[in-house]
Amino acid sequence: MPMRPLRPRGLVFVAISAEPAGSPTQEMARRAREARLPEKLVTDPMTKLVILGAGGHGRALIELIRARGGLEIAGLVDARADAAPMLGVPVLGDESALPGLRRAGVGLACIALGDPALRLAAALRLGALGFGFPALVHPSAVLAGSAVVGEGSVVLPHAVLGACARVGRFCIVNTGAILEHDVELGEGAHCGPGSVLPGGVRVGARAVVGAGAACRPYVTIGEAAVVGVGAAVCGDIPAGATVGGVPARPL
Repeated sequence: MPMRPLRPRGLVFVAISAEPAGSPTQEMARRAREARLPEKLVTDPMTKLVILGAGGHGRALIELIRARGGLEIAGLVDARADAAPMLGVPVLGDESALPGLRRAGVGLACIALGDPALRLAAALRLGALGFGFPALVHPSAVLAGSAVVGEGSVVLPHAVLGACARVGRFCIVNTGAILEHDVELGEGAHCGPGSVLPGGVRVGARAVVGAGAACRPYVTIGEAAVVGVGAAVCGDIPAGATVGGVPARPL
């Protein structure tokens, strides 16, 4: 159907057309009104994204998404429903706002929670509402063609993923972290800024490797283990253990 040119109205451009009642555009607008959301939130559901968590990691993800391009941030959701906007992005409420956002056509979410267990629990809740979880990779990160990044995971600036490195679902590969060839991260694992995982290292689900920590090649870090900041891991770490120091020892 032919449409007349776009006409500016403030900061929003509105396409004027003689669409019949019940058209897809009018239906999306109706859903936005029912959810009490601005109609401009309703576009392609696979480009609109909400961020869960308005803390420091949330700020990092805002910057990553803006640098990456291709996605529009609808807003933040946080337990502090009345929190101030962050880097110009509004807080839309607590998690009770999520069903309305989903009904209004916001189809994607990312989870800005540093704690692995909390991050995975939130993924279950948001997945049950129908949100999708894109893998978010900063354009300055270096990924081998054979590297794999799972859904909901984030790779922050200047990180490196070598040949056949595999990052599981809902992981964090923080700024400047190096995952060499054949490294594997289990679901929800977190590699801190500047951490170094040489070839063949295995990191279990929900494990945390602290900032600046380094490992010997082919060691295994068990599920939910914690490697302290700056530690040197020279042998396998059992599941649930917390280690630190040079060489790393139980804490």
